[in-house]
Amino acid sequence: MTEPPAHNDVLVVGGGPAGAAAAYWLARHGHSVTIIEKKSYPRDKSCGDALTPRAVKHLADMGLAESLSRFHRNDGLRLTGVGRSVEIPWPSHPVFAQHGYVVRRTELDGIVALNAVAAGATLLQGHEAIRPVVERGFVRGAVVQSESGEAFELRARYVIVADGANSRFGRSLGTFRTRDWPYATAIRTYWESPRHDEPWIESGLNLKDRNGNTLPGYGWVFPVGDGTVNVGVGLLSTYRDFKTVNTSHLLDAYAHQIADSWGIAPEQPTSSATSGRIPMGGSVGPKAGPTYLVVGDAAGSVNPFNGEGIDYAYETGRMAAEVLHRALESHDASALQQYPRMLDDEYGQYFKVGRLFANVIGRPALMRELTRVVMHNRTLLEWVVRIASNLLRPDELGPAELAYKAAAQIVRFAPNA
Repeated sequence: MTEPPAHNDVLVVGGGPAGAAAAYWLARHGHSVTIIEKKSYPRDKSCGDALTPRAVKHLADMGLAESLSRFHRNDGLRLTGVGRSVEIPWPSHPVFAQHGYVVRRTELDGIVALNAVAAGATLLQGHEAIRPVVERGFVRGAVVQSESGEAFELRARYVIVADGANSRFGRSLGTFRTRDWPYATAIRTYWESPRHDEPWIESGLNLKDRNGNTLPGYGWVFPVGDGTVNVGVGLLSTYRDFKTVNTSHLLDAYAHQIADSWGIAPEQPTSSATSGRIPMGGSVGPKAGPTYLVVGDAAGSVNPFNGEGIDYAYETGRMAAEVLHRALESHDASALQQYPRMLDDEYGQYFKVGRLFANVIGRPALMRELTRVVMHNRTLLEWVVRIASNLLRPDELGPAELAYKAAAQIVRFAPNA
């Protein structure tokens, strides 16, 4: 382990996608940056194995295209529901790739973090930032504790909060989740499957509990290409009985639902299930203070349409790095206030519509009707994939207008639900 500088330009709390991306771009700008990662690589996370074209683009921008090429590539999304199955290729786009990958988080996060180290960042694994160092109201670093229990201070001109969805460090600075905005819970594990190398990731729109009741959420199957598939379920908090649902039972029910088609043995997963709560739609704030920025899941930067967070983690990490680069170059901390405006310009309206959509489909009757309608209309399905994946081209209608129209259609089809 490289000894961290006594004083850094930037201290990054968390070595996941957002923190590692921010550290990479800061190091590329020539700034001294240290990443504090509580665990040691390889370490697992509950979501994020499937990389969409947005994520692929940002990983390629960080010089990792060749590293990705050894993993299992996919061509698009297969949607299943109401007895139908439709394969939709990733849409063409002038900026993003037209393919995705499936990479286990046990491998991916270490690759991105070590890439930041290769660019010049310092990485402290097995160290936890237990509390901020605050002087006269300004965050000036963190008290860091090693696995052995030794505690010491690391100081920096600026701090990036990137310690994930529960963000203990962020909460100590006063961040909070907007309680009436939707969030999700997700749980997943792996099974051996003869279809492990298929070129499609699958999304099951008819998520049902053990009693066959439709729930507002979806199941997924991500072929990993190594003999296994990643199988999981996500459930929205907008469902009236959300808190009564046992997600382990829900995953078991979905595994039995897909067992025959994927050739899995539901009682024999290859590892224990992992789960997590996912704040969505930019629901955590404030996202900037006088000397700190909040990125990725710690800021709730997760797509409310589909629960994707890893691509937005890479993007917000890069945005934060650009803002801090300006602040460091100009010796003007007021540059940090550009960051919330950048997030709002990029995601504000899209996330707002996604939150509306999550509220609409929180009613099972509407979810059933939506599934019935879209699964019988390939053109509509293609638009759903473009909108939900945030892959609309600049020459197409804005995602906000389209999503509002889709939500209005759902309500019209089931006005009494």
